[in-house]
Amino acid sequence: MVILIFMMCFSACNSSKGSVKKQADYYAEAEKDTIIIENKELEYEIIIVETGFQSWLVTQPPMTYYTQSTLEVKNKFYVMEWNQRVISPQRYNPNLYQWPIDYDQSIDYGMEVNYLLYMYFEFFQKKYRQRL
Repeated sequence: MVILIFMMCFSACNSSKGSVKKQADYYAEAEKDTIIIENKELEYEIIIVETGFQSWLVTQPPMTYYTQSTLEVKNKFYVMEWNQRVISPQRYNPNLYQWPIDYDQSIDYGMEVNYLLYMYFEFFQKKYRQRL
């Protein structure tokens, strides 16, 4: 059984004095910016929870701009680098690199998963000024 769980949840809570309305707005925004992709047959799931990701995604080249093999090669590199940073919290910000990504290169996750994973890496690098 291979499970690919990709869940990123970053929040910027400035104070615990925030009103209930502000908290409700935050959760509504997070729900709007949540992308879930499941394939029960292959037993994997990707969950991307990142404010601004969906609105950024619509400004990017469409899925048809890439080939699946190109995205797989890029994702292989990004996942290896990401996982290195997860296991090196003394060197990389552990608030950014919280969970490892289980990405098995021998599994055909399909175009949509590879596209969204690649796009998330691109978004993450721009938003948090990181270079994977």
